[in-house]
Amino acid sequence: MEKTPIEEQKEKLKKINDVFKLIKEKEIKMIDLRFTDLPGQWQHFSAPVTNLKQDHFYEGFGFDGSSIRGWKPINESDMVAIPDPSTARIDPFIKTKTLTMLCDIMDPVTKVLYDHDPRVIAKRAIEYLHSTGLADIAYFGPEAEFFILDHVAYNVNEYSSWYRIDSREGFWNTGSEQEANLGHKIRIKEGYFPVPPSDSTNDIRNIMVKHLLDAGIEVEMQHHEVATGQAEIDFKYCPMLDCCDNLQMFKYIVKNTAREVGKTATFMPKPIFGDNGSGMHTHISLWKKGKPLFAGDKYAGLSEMGLHFIGGLLKHAPSLLALTNPTTNSYKRLVPGYEAPVNLVYSMRNRSAAIRIPMYSESPKAKRIEFRCPDGTANPYLAFSAMLMAGLDGVINKIDPGEPVDKDIYHLSPEEHKKIKQAPGTFETALDSLGNDNEYLKQGGVFTEELIKTWIDYKMNREIKEVQLRPHPYEFHLYYEV
Repeated sequence: MEKTPIEEQKEKLKKINDVFKLIKEKEIKMIDLRFTDLPGQWQHFSAPVTNLKQDHFYEGFGFDGSSIRGWKPINESDMVAIPDPSTARIDPFIKTKTLTMLCDIMDPVTKVLYDHDPRVIAKRAIEYLHSTGLADIAYFGPEAEFFILDHVAYNVNEYSSWYRIDSREGFWNTGSEQEANLGHKIRIKEGYFPVPPSDSTNDIRNIMVKHLLDAGIEVEMQHHEVATGQAEIDFKYCPMLDCCDNLQMFKYIVKNTAREVGKTATFMPKPIFGDNGSGMHTHISLWKKGKPLFAGDKYAGLSEMGLHFIGGLLKHAPSLLALTNPTTNSYKRLVPGYEAPVNLVYSMRNRSAAIRIPMYSESPKAKRIEFRCPDGTANPYLAFSAMLMAGLDGVINKIDPGEPVDKDIYHLSPEEHKKIKQAPGTFETALDSLGNDNEYLKQGGVFTEELIKTWIDYKMNREIKEVQLRPHPYEFHLYYEV
């Protein structure tokens, strides 16, 4: 049931009062205000707790928006960050006792929430969902894989380009003068579920889990993944905006915990050649009045709505990947041979399909779809909003997803394989698809034409072209003696 404006104001005031109570009880000294830039990284600024007043939750804190990637030009730089009191958390890493809050960004002149603020876009996507009357809640549950490494170094300039990665459990690690190689190496593609000492990062993952639980994020499990140094920690599904907020906190905790113990963590999809890459398989379900809408009597126990939602995801996948897999490195993972979901089909159990319907439980409440293409470089607010919009387009227009593919796709005949559509092979191809297919994103004013153009231009000019301009080390191997 929708809350009235008066009820919403009362609820907000209660949450504001709760923040001040928490500050007093925990003897908080600083507040740290955070928001997400267009590419998807947290930004922050801090203030002494004595500077926080009730009015700030309505009028916000001013800052320079022209220095934020993908935001305002310098002649329109003033922006306002409005703290969301429901997101208050105590930071586990900052030495001075600090309370963090996420912010929504507002234009101080128009008093309208800023349409380049990713969190605002996610809120609009949820409002659009409600406006359709199809569902009242969208649950999301991401599995954001990452690497925990012992050493990473890289440098790029006009006359050199190099990187070096080392992992104590790496099959390439030969030790050093400071530390012997103690064996128990994980062979290529054999890192799934080994016990310590081969799994050398179990204790680190447990510390990450503790920090996540302390931050109010419910963790389901943690384990080593297939690749050397690769890890997965799954937190419980939750409503879409909460899930976006939690994922930003999740990445912050993973990176800072690794640094705290003298290691480093990355969500780069493919940092190691020849081994599996990191994805972010994302589970999605729609509910209305407490009932799951994807459960039914169709294929794999899905409802007609569930199948149409899949139809929308598959139809728009080439453009959708420009937001769910938004880096040049993303497409070094999306290649055949590494369990990557490069085939734009759906299946009950086939993990090389872009969409899988998990079959662990027969309960209607567990019925969901798993979109396997995304990776952890995605801005969750943009990516999850785009997934929701693509799926809703499928439901509204009753898009047929076609027949499922339950065979092992890698062993299909050439004739059968030709019939299966493939994910874009490069980021540039995905961005071209986004430029040609974006009407579904603009429904209800969720994504604006200007925002989509900004995203494409930023990624093309600041990332793709910059990578294309620079010689790659492997090109010296291939061509130096030509």
